[in-house]
Amino acid sequence: MGFKRDFIWGAATASYQVEGAAYEEGKGLNIWDVFCEQKGKVFGGHTGEVACDQYHRYAEDVQLMKQMGLKAYRFSINWARILPDGVGEINPAGIAYYNHLIDELLANGIEPYITLYHWDLPYALHKKGGWLNEECVEWFGEYAKVIAEHFSDRVKFYFTFNEPQCFIALGYCGDVHAPGLQYGYREYFQICHNVLKSHGKAVLVLRKYAKQPVQIGFAPTGAFYFPETNKSEDIEVARKATFEEFDTVEGSMWHVAWLSDPIMLGHYPEEGLKKFAKYLPKITKEDMELIYQPLDFYGQNIYNAVKVRAGKEGELEIVKRYDGFPKTAIDWPVTPECLYWLPKFFYERYQKPIYITENGMSSTDWISLDGKVHDYHRIDFYHRYLKELKQAASEGVDIAGYFAWSLMDNFEWAKGYSERFGMIFVDYNTQERTIKDSGYWYKEVIEYNGENL
Repeated sequence: MGFKRDFIWGAATASYQVEGAAYEEGKGLNIWDVFCEQKGKVFGGHTGEVACDQYHRYAEDVQLMKQMGLKAYRFSINWARILPDGVGEINPAGIAYYNHLIDELLANGIEPYITLYHWDLPYALHKKGGWLNEECVEWFGEYAKVIAEHFSDRVKFYFTFNEPQCFIALGYCGDVHAPGLQYGYREYFQICHNVLKSHGKAVLVLRKYAKQPVQIGFAPTGAFYFPETNKSEDIEVARKATFEEFDTVEGSMWHVAWLSDPIMLGHYPEEGLKKFAKYLPKITKEDMELIYQPLDFYGQNIYNAVKVRAGKEGELEIVKRYDGFPKTAIDWPVTPECLYWLPKFFYERYQKPIYITENGMSSTDWISLDGKVHDYHRIDFYHRYLKELKQAASEGVDIAGYFAWSLMDNFEWAKGYSERFGMIFVDYNTQERTIKDSGYWYKEVIEYNGENL
């Protein structure tokens, strides 16, 4: 037993991180274009103005994907590239670019998976209040309609939002990411609610205007927990910590259930509603009906988690990591068990096929004297995590697919080009690409559908 025969093996990127061409062919400004102009916000003063130049090199990149044996490519649309003002006039050059990319993927046997929003809000909409403005629901709906009308004749699979926890907490309640604001608690919960309604609106619009039956989900992240042992009490505290613990507003910003439960179950977590009642916007029955649209699958970005156990009284205890605990170049802990336990927890709770929409690691890669990139640590990382995911699939969890993060080294948000997550090495001075050892290893995993893990 292992992964099902039609398992989707893919890799992922995001528009601002790889496309470049930030000011070309009618594209409008987005919040990351503007954020990167501010001194001290991004490592080394780096920007995504050129990034990996995929806008001009998409055909080359698709050939590399084909060489790696990828079955699917998850990429996001740069909203301001197709709608420079966020709404209104469509930019034909932006539509043409994504048409070319989609056609190239399909011609090479690679299924396109579109993410509508991976953090690059049009700056014109930001000036109108962005996600804090309740009109964003209609803006996002108009954007989704453009996508459906132009791409749905060929693209069947869609994610509405990528990691709303990140772009809300780090961009609007901290100045780490664009647009770099420091809103308070009331604004935080209003933005969350607006984003959820925008998701529901996009699902309705995509289904209404799609030119063929489409499948839709979304791709959140969160703070995750897994049990120290298989004892029922340890499993229960890990599950409860993941879905039910609401201690502070700051903690809720990374709480997966606050944003996933309304979408997947039709209601906010009861404990959170009670705990944060004084900060919440008005939440109507009509709001919840809009948010709770039928979805086809559930995406989840998972990189690491915290090991926990039940104390003597059944209380949550965090298991301290030992000295010298393994970590990646970006200082994230290596906890492969999370790719076994969390899909189990999510499948139990939401009862939908699950895509792992991001998983991977940053490493200190360089081109060796032999001209290759020997990223053994990344191979070991993927091997450990995929073995755990395979075990979950073997035990009946409906895992639909896995998207490695990332296809290629890219602009890593506030970290600029200082972190390399890719299975393809990018020389940012020459834009030369080199498939790393991990890319060739992944090709073999795909060929054997994970049976060699």
